[in-house]
Amino acid sequence: MAHAGAEVTLAVRNVDAGAKTAADITATTGNQNIHVAELDVTDRGAIAKFIAAWNEPLHILVNNAGVMALPEQHTPEGWEMQFATNHLGHFALTLGLHDALAADGAARIVSVSSSAHMFSPIVFDDIHFAFRPYDPWLAYGQSKTANVLFAVAATGRWFRDGITANALMPGAIATNLQRHVGGIQTPPDLRKTPEQGAATSVLLATSPLLEGIGGRYFEDCNEATIVTQRTKDYSGVAPYALDTKNADRLWEESLRLLA
Repeated sequence: MAHAGAEVTLAVRNVDAGAKTAADITATTGNQNIHVAELDVTDRGAIAKFIAAWNEPLHILVNNAGVMALPEQHTPEGWEMQFATNHLGHFALTLGLHDALAADGAARIVSVSSSAHMFSPIVFDDIHFAFRPYDPWLAYGQSKTANVLFAVAATGRWFRDGITANALMPGAIATNLQRHVGGIQTPPDLRKTPEQGAATSVLLATSPLLEGIGGRYFEDCNEATIVTQRTKDYSGVAPYALDTKNADRLWEESLRLLA
């Protein structure tokens, strides 16, 4: 996107690492409009500070932060850490940036999910594992389901504001995301490079084919097929992740938790 001339803000926890990345982007694209801002999506104060500092229309918001298969952890509020990081932080951020998105008139939200949404729907009666034995993959799975449902709900609520949201599976890419599970387990022939993994996000953010389209889930730069059971290669999207009633329930529960 920087190569195409976009002004890009990297919202990152580690501003030193972000500055190095921004310098690399400028060096490889020639784009000087690459900015770095501090943001930790598990810190409500940091989210509020970022929102307060944003004072211009926002054309594209890519909600890309995430953690995977963590040992059991909870925030000070008692929220399960993967749900708090992967969903609630992005929810609070996007809610706070609504007016900036609406000011654009045709803004897009990109919600980075995963095929791991097939591990679990959202267990609304016990989201934070107060009663169930904690399982890192079930917790990750329901947080990734939440990413899809957020796109469904945001599009339904904000379409008249010119805002659409779509979710995607980027693919298996070797990054620090896998640090809690001993590194990437996907066979080498099924992995993607970072550039390949970013392709679907870029498609959702920029393609004219998706103008006015939202509330959907994509993989490999195509809309995913709805499946009735988990597939061997985890392709497709589970019906519960696109269900509008689930999306509305998640939205209301998220508002309640952040109140």
